[in-house]
Amino acid sequence: MTERPREQMLRDIVEEARLTRHLTGIAAFDPRIMAAIKRLPREEFVPEETRFLAFRDGPIPIGHGQTISQPFIVALMTQLLEPAADSVILEVGTGSGYQAAVLAILARQVYSIEIIPALSASAAERLARLGFANVTSRQGDGYGGWPEHAPYDGIIVTAAAPHVPPPLLRQLKAGGRLVIPIGESGWTQTLKVLAKGQDGAISEREVLDVAFVPLTGDHVTPP
Repeated sequence: MTERPREQMLRDIVEEARLTRHLTGIAAFDPRIMAAIKRLPREEFVPEETRFLAFRDGPIPIGHGQTISQPFIVALMTQLLEPAADSVILEVGTGSGYQAAVLAILARQVYSIEIIPALSASAAERLARLGFANVTSRQGDGYGGWPEHAPYDGIIVTAAAPHVPPPLLRQLKAGGRLVIPIGESGWTQTLKVLAKGQDGAISEREVLDVAFVPLTGDHVTPP
């Protein structure tokens, strides 16, 4: 893979951050995040037949009705999560493993849950092959989170939920952040950031309209 598509992807992320800064409040992404995205072989996280699309600034199908997110959205959600070098992060929706890999470069430990068995297995193999020893993944319904490793410094959900899953808020550490797209599948959703204060109070901010595949599992009725 030549450097030209990778460099163009990075330029696209920078430009889209500039164009959306009036909505997101973010004019430029943390250099650590941009370095992580530059370092990762994104082509390894898409099907072989679509590797020529790996660096375009858009989502790419990865099978089973799922996608790898647009690079700009990966950068934005990572920025909103604010992972630190000692952070422990929970991801709901492993997919191909790309977002988990970005977070693994930036944080101490990433736990990731994927509901589709085939995607969970292939992502685990890919992450291990690429040397991401600080990612632990499993197959399951992420709506309930992963309580055994809670509380988390940050939680990121890479599929659209009809509401914020209460178990995820309970598993979020005081001072932590939850980044999640909220809305019905088939429609535009709203990317939200929820922050838990030291007193446990939750504050919420709407960031940007987005389009994600739906979160599936035991969450179809309101809490």
